[in-house]
Amino acid sequence: PILNSDFINGSKKAITNDLIWQFNAETNRVLGKSDVLIWSSLYRLVEGSMDAMEDGYHLTKLALVKSTQMILNLVCNDNMNFNDGSCCKSSDHRTTLQTVTFCILAFAVILSIVVIVYHLFCKRRSDRFGNYRYERPPGTLAPFQMPSNSFTDFLFPLARLAIIMGYFYICDRTNFFMKENKYFTPINFWLPVLYLTVIGLFFNEESSFTSVLHRDQMDEWKGWMQMVILVYHMTGANLSIPIYLHVRVLITAFLFLLGYTHFQHFWSKSSGGTFTRFLQVLFKMNFLTFTLCLCMNRPYQFYYFAPLMSFWYLVLFCVLKTPPIVTQQTLDTSSTQVTQYLYVILKFAAFVAIISTLYMSEVFFEKVFVTRPWKALFVTTDDDIHEWWFRWKLDRYSIIYGCLFSLAIIIGTKLKLFDDSTLSSLWPRTIALPATFLAVIGLCSYTVFACLCKNKSEGNEIHPYVAFVPIISWIVLRNMAGLWRSRYSSFFAWFGRISLELLISQYHIWLSADSHGVLVLIPNYPVMNLLLTSFIFVCACHELHCITAHLLPYFVPPEPIAAARNIVVFILILVPIGIHDGMF
Repeated sequence: PILNSDFINGSKKAITNDLIWQFNAETNRVLGKSDVLIWSSLYRLVEGSMDAMEDGYHLTKLALVKSTQMILNLVCNDNMNFNDGSCCKSSDHRTTLQTVTFCILAFAVILSIVVIVYHLFCKRRSDRFGNYRYERPPGTLAPFQMPSNSFTDFLFPLARLAIIMGYFYICDRTNFFMKENKYFTPINFWLPVLYLTVIGLFFNEESSFTSVLHRDQMDEWKGWMQMVILVYHMTGANLSIPIYLHVRVLITAFLFLLGYTHFQHFWSKSSGGTFTRFLQVLFKMNFLTFTLCLCMNRPYQFYYFAPLMSFWYLVLFCVLKTPPIVTQQTLDTSSTQVTQYLYVILKFAAFVAIISTLYMSEVFFEKVFVTRPWKALFVTTDDDIHEWWFRWKLDRYSIIYGCLFSLAIIIGTKLKLFDDSTLSSLWPRTIALPATFLAVIGLCSYTVFACLCKNKSEGNEIHPYVAFVPIISWIVLRNMAGLWRSRYSSFFAWFGRISLELLISQYHIWLSADSHGVLVLIPNYPVMNLLLTSFIFVCACHELHCITAHLLPYFVPPEPIAAARNIVVFILILVPIGIHDGMF
């Protein structure tokens, strides 16, 4: 470091900055091309504190603290788990699995380019030597049609996926783009939520459905909840206990809708309980997550929402397929319908008993989920099961609430306890007013509970038992009047259809540093940076949603034999990966 000659006395004046620079230059010449790290930025740190030096050559206390911190950052940061988005840290080293995955995706891109170039070449030759040549009107562009067949319909989505995964990797697994920390203030959270809500209300349209919780309404609900969750993560609003508890309700509502939707489908559709549809649903839930695990070198549990939904859907499928199987078809052919409903209730009672048993013993819970080979699905990078335990116990009854509400809707429709077939109210005025009043009380009571809650742990303990109250209260208010029930926000519904992709992708191309920070594409301009990253983020998620839909029939064909064949291939691919990662 440099010296302050004004403070140096006696023989120490023989040491000058020129001599120090000569020594540094010689050191850099000798060691510059070796593996030795040369700390060359210390003099910049000393320059800012020269006037505070006591003797002219010893570092000030502030400079000493900062320099020590820099050394610790250099040595320790790569080996620490820190909740910070801007810490100095080397880029993660690529694993063999990442290299192989990106090579396969890169091959898809190269092959796609070859196919397109070959298609253009053949088209040009046919235009030149063909008997008939189409003459374009002056001033119009030549139409270009991508080659379309079963091979290209599989190849081109893979190529698009490769480009998107490359962007994911650059944003979050390298230091190419900057990162910054989150800064929470209540206004930073509530202002975007209010702004997005108002925008969504302007895009209201008439739905073709009038039933309770029809598809457009569920997409709208998912979209609004997803946008609130995104703002919550972006602003670090988990520091506020009331906001934290309300967002927990939104996560519970997603699982509630999962149970409601799939119970309805299983009950009413003959294909609801087929094994092929079961695989298709799991593919939609996990394709993006599985791809990110390979490309980003993150454990499956890092994307907690996909494992949570997949686990509860798997459990629900097993419960509903356990004999006796009860559906609308079996109910219509049975002479004892009450008995059929009783079977369903008993199934869910046994379901609740098993869940409660697991909850009462964390040791037993760990023995179940830490068993190989599925242990890798439930532990984090540190080989810790507690994150899964926390997520599981928080929403352990959510899917049951959704299934029971779906069953109540089915029974209520059959017994004509309400009328949702027209634009009129669900109930007569004498019932509608008290029901609306109770629903408002239900929403307000949970808000009061969240505001009075002293800490997160207390709220988390009570949450599983009361989370259904605000959810059902909102459903009653949203569906009470026919005018409200038949209209929906197309703005929120559009986002609701890609809600899973939004929730999973945010960790890499909207947030950063494993969700502890925020991605920065335009430094020093936070508003412009937010607009740009949000635009790219939403476009990428929409494209990923389309890619998943395009690849679904190739990975999970509708024919059971073909689907079983693909499962065997998938297991054969997983076995060497599992052996490499110590799953077996």
